[in-house]
Amino acid sequence: MTLAVVLSLCLGLLPVLVFLLIFVLLDSYKLVPWRRVLWQLVLGAVAAAGCLLVDAVLQQALGLPPVARARYLAPVIEELLKGAAVIVLLVNRRFGFLVDAAIAGFALGAGFAATENLRYFWVLRDTSLVLWMIRGFGTAVMHGSVTAIMAVTSKQLSDRRGGPGLAAIAPGWGLAIVLHSAFNHFFLSPNASTALLLLLLPGFFLAVFSVSETRTREWLGTGFDTDQELLHLINEGRASDSRIGTYLGELKQRFAGTVVADMLCLLRIRLELSIRAKGILIMRKAGFKAVPDHDFNERVAEVHFLEHAIGPTALRALSPILNLRDRDFWQVQLLHEG
Repeated sequence: MTLAVVLSLCLGLLPVLVFLLIFVLLDSYKLVPWRRVLWQLVLGAVAAAGCLLVDAVLQQALGLPPVARARYLAPVIEELLKGAAVIVLLVNRRFGFLVDAAIAGFALGAGFAATENLRYFWVLRDTSLVLWMIRGFGTAVMHGSVTAIMAVTSKQLSDRRGGPGLAAIAPGWGLAIVLHSAFNHFFLSPNASTALLLLLLPGFFLAVFSVSETRTREWLGTGFDTDQELLHLINEGRASDSRIGTYLGELKQRFAGTVVADMLCLLRIRLELSIRAKGILIMRKAGFKAVPDHDFNERVAEVHFLEHAIGPTALRALSPILNLRDRDFWQVQLLHEG
């Protein structure tokens, strides 16, 4: 390959991947492991391939001119497919905090953009450094940024609304489509749009990282102490001394004694898993690698067994104590990954 080809490919592919690398390294709690980042890049590439097929079909059916297609059709198709991957991760509780949502969204967008730029390079056969500088620092970074914004918005609304419903997902999806379309309208020159994007992107991510780190510290500090205190009371048989013990005492009037005993056992195991997950994050923050939990599969199997034995009605009665939100399920994923 000639020097011009190598430089063009580097300009088209490296900027968005370097940004992603920086964001992952800035994640002080290492919420997103490298193997998950790689899978998210692959998902983004799959979304790009899907866009090619959908775009070809719709373009043949609608016959839009290139400008209208770039401004209105492409943003909808591309953000819907990239966003679908975000929603799969959100629904499967892969996001514990805003920062891992942001990194996942940017990784999906980066995989999409790298695949798209490779295709354009193959089709255009143009080695203009200005073109690939704009596509690399502009279009590619835009893809990562708008998907990250969609992921962060959806995660924030999902936390507030108690789950990833349509009301939590739609605003971020719509915002990503609007921002993508605005970028493709080129209200400013391509160079100015690229420069503006590079000025705004660090501020957005710094704000997300700052808010997320504050919430992580609060969750670790308050949650770790509370979980340890309650687990200590349960192990010593003094759970009745706490407010949770009082609540369990009230449940004895509604459920059989064996069911309440299973509830207490389930609570103990979940507390142990929660403390272990928080310990992993604290070790990562300090630069240590956590030791794998060899009893993880057995503990999870016991949790499933107890949940089945207790039944859905008793689980709902226990929910004020277990507090089964997305972050609690995310803890289990964290333990599984180690």
